[in-house]
Amino acid sequence: MSPSRALFGLTAVTVLLVGLGGAAPVFAEAAPDYTITVEPGARGPEINEAMYGVFFEDINFGADGGLYPELVRNRSFEFLPADNAAYTGLTAWTPSSVGGGAGEASTVNDDARLNERNRTYLKLDLDNPAGGRFGVTNDGWNTGFAVERGKTYDFSVWARSDAAGGTPISVVAADAGGEAWAKPSALTARGDRWTRYSVPVKATRTTDRGRLAVLAGGTGTLRLDMVSLLPRDTYRGHGLRRDLAEKVAALEPGFVRFPGGCLVNTGSHEAYDAASDFPRARSYQWKDTVGPVETRATNTNFWGYNQSYGLGYYEYFQFSEDLGAMPLPVVPALVTGCGQNRATDDPELLQRHIQDTLDLIEFANGPVTSTWGKLRRDMGHPRPFGLTHVAVGNEENLPDAYFANFLKFREAIAAKYPGITVVSNSGPDDQGATFDSLWAKNRAAGVAMVDEHYYNSPAWFLGNNKRYDTYDRSGPKVFLGEYASLDNKLVNSLAEASYMTGLERNADVVRMASYAPLFANVDHVQWRPDLIWFDNDESWGSTSYQVQKLFMTNVGDRVVPSRATGRVIQPKPITGAVGLSTWATAAAYDDVRVTSPGGAVLFSDDFSDGAGQWTPVEPRGAWSVVDGAYRQIDTAALDTLVKAGNITATDYDLTLKATKQSGAEGFLVAFGVQDSGELYWWNLGGWNNTQHAIQKGAGGSKEIVLAKPGSITAGQTYNIKIEVRGTTVRLFLDGAEWGSFTDDQVTEPFAQVITHDDRTGELIVKVVNAQDTPAVTTVDLAGRKVASRGRMTVITGDPQEQNTRTAEPIQPVTTTVTGLGSTFTRTFAPNSVTFLRLETK
Repeated sequence: MSPSRALFGLTAVTVLLVGLGGAAPVFAEAAPDYTITVEPGARGPEINEAMYGVFFEDINFGADGGLYPELVRNRSFEFLPADNAAYTGLTAWTPSSVGGGAGEASTVNDDARLNERNRTYLKLDLDNPAGGRFGVTNDGWNTGFAVERGKTYDFSVWARSDAAGGTPISVVAADAGGEAWAKPSALTARGDRWTRYSVPVKATRTTDRGRLAVLAGGTGTLRLDMVSLLPRDTYRGHGLRRDLAEKVAALEPGFVRFPGGCLVNTGSHEAYDAASDFPRARSYQWKDTVGPVETRATNTNFWGYNQSYGLGYYEYFQFSEDLGAMPLPVVPALVTGCGQNRATDDPELLQRHIQDTLDLIEFANGPVTSTWGKLRRDMGHPRPFGLTHVAVGNEENLPDAYFANFLKFREAIAAKYPGITVVSNSGPDDQGATFDSLWAKNRAAGVAMVDEHYYNSPAWFLGNNKRYDTYDRSGPKVFLGEYASLDNKLVNSLAEASYMTGLERNADVVRMASYAPLFANVDHVQWRPDLIWFDNDESWGSTSYQVQKLFMTNVGDRVVPSRATGRVIQPKPITGAVGLSTWATAAAYDDVRVTSPGGAVLFSDDFSDGAGQWTPVEPRGAWSVVDGAYRQIDTAALDTLVKAGNITATDYDLTLKATKQSGAEGFLVAFGVQDSGELYWWNLGGWNNTQHAIQKGAGGSKEIVLAKPGSITAGQTYNIKIEVRGTTVRLFLDGAEWGSFTDDQVTEPFAQVITHDDRTGELIVKVVNAQDTPAVTTVDLAGRKVASRGRMTVITGDPQEQNTRTAEPIQPVTTTVTGLGSTFTRTFAPNSVTFLRLETK
């Protein structure tokens, strides 16, 4: 462990105390609500030095327009409707002129292109025999170019001109109102062969609303491609946006998982070449992303935009090295996940991807005399990157097909590179048929490490602190590659903190963990929660960023066994309104009834008198009563929901009829709907009509409680029954029991773990008090003598608070405290996070 991992640098005993908000702890005379007791003489498991890391995926415009600081949007004119229905080759570009200039601007894909993998370029047909200039202006990302006075930006462009004397080009930097932010630059494109031209641009003022115009004089045809403006001031001079990279560096991550995520294994697995007709929606294939940037392919990003690959595998490896973190790449397994659920049965293509993975290891680690090691050297890094782990696949929901391919990858890698750890996965959720099947296969095959993913409510994290206590200590190790509580508020961050104590306590099983996703451009959000938020020129850490940073910089080297006692929160019966919903589907509902077990009617509606009892919760879609049934007819509407009734009984039966009329999925029935947004949702025919699932909603998002394969047939009427008995639910589809679950999980608002830093001798006690009442706590360090004074860092605030672009109220504050010892009692206020460090005597 590096010295920087000790937050205060004291060669001392360290006590890390975490709770949810409020004032700083004070001494308490009251009897303790909780006790923490170190087990004398016991020695716990070692903690992996790379226990906590980061996961980068190009989601929420995290790469282009984010970590990769290219200021020109659509610099290569490759945006197409295949990426996003609103895109054209001129997205972000506007034809413009000065001095009466004239011409025509169009994007072209023909044999005059820059190269086969950079297929579209800008064609300017100029008509300026008597002066004036014509060209295009780029709007940049979001509000425009963010530039800083006094800093230099490198402009470059590839161009070819058929004008005999060449074509003069002006580079004009101004904002939307025409005010210059840099002096104009000039260059001349000569010759009808592609040539790269460059010129520095120095900002004369600061703005985040800049524009950049490329204007040409004369006549003839000028072709342009790769119009670029990059800042010189980047993180460690390696081409990444400084403030974003520095926020990642401040976490001191032990690893970087990249490049995804869903974009790794979705779309076509074919190559970007003529033989495959240049498929625009492809799995992330590393060879597309290395070499000179103008030769790299482009791709349709799974999250609905274009992905330029200016940020590629070389840059990921370099960033990992700059952070002092282990690189952990993820390669496609030829079984698509993330709702696509397709297996590619092509042995030759599979073998090509296996060879690509072997070549990737050579690119990372091979000598400069090797084919791919030479490319690494030519790109500027003769030393090996020291790759030790490779993950195969991401969230595949076809366990048999995925695992058959995984074994072939593992066999080939082990044969050539036996020192590489090959990481498998367990599908897209924390439980279910896919999860169980893949874990069984991984155990039977002796897989070294399994990647788990889940995004759940705060209640789930507070109720599952002991998840890994019962895992097989001799089985595969766990890599928790993606997890987060479903919002970006302090209450979510503290639920995550509670869960992290369980990860550390089970460090012999859980070897690595990374919150996800890492970045979100506040103006382009496909997913939340996210760790670091940004706009064109500012960035800020979420409340989870602050909590994660404290954990990641105070890990420890081994667990010190301890136990805690105290109160817990018991579950409540499932009560509330009932609801009807659709997702990308038109559906009809009828004969909705809620009855007691004895048959008393608690609510009913056959829609003979309209739908006056129903209220929109998510006011989307087109709902109306037609032919005595309640219908939603908009197949483009997602996440619609109407509710009725208020069932206060703890035991009841909900019955209804539902018919899918058209669309991509099935239909949904909700129960236990609360005004707070909490609900249960039976999703029939979800995930592109491939799966039935019970989901529990909170904070606008939903976690899977129970899932099974299944589909819904359009035009068929289904009889649905949901039998609720307190916290136990049985579900019936057309009279047959589909499944059941009991949501009786006890919420543990108080959680703890103790770790030890072998280098400094520090003891680190980590406690979470995730409730609205103070926690009077006695800490017994089993006779360890410590100083009475210590330094305390507190994160505090309203549990519903969050950090935003305009305010970051959730920040750590450090003070000095007294009255500490080998046994001491303190009151930890509600809604606070506390790190307390103590010196040993």
